[in-house]
Amino acid sequence: MNEKAVAALLVAAALPAAALAQSADTTYCRALGATYDKYVNNPSNARGKPPVAEVGRAQSQCDDNPAAAIPVLEKALRDARISLPPRSS
Repeated sequence: MNEKAVAALLVAAALPAAALAQSADTTYCRALGATYDKYVNNPSNARGKPPVAEVGRAQSQCDDNPAAAIPVLEKALRDARISLPPRSS
């Protein structure tokens, strides 16, 4: 095989793994956001608190930039003493 064919093969093999990792992060990020909404940002819940702009921005980033959103959501849940949802790999 020539070098271009080998490089193309390596790139093609790496793409599904990257997409899968991004998908797992996106899924986890959405789970964090849903947990936050259920237990913290829920007016019908005794713990309900007004929405926090930083958390809202993080939730809106779950699809495009979950790596930046996840730490914000995890911190918000820990600060509220809420257990984090499980993270599947």
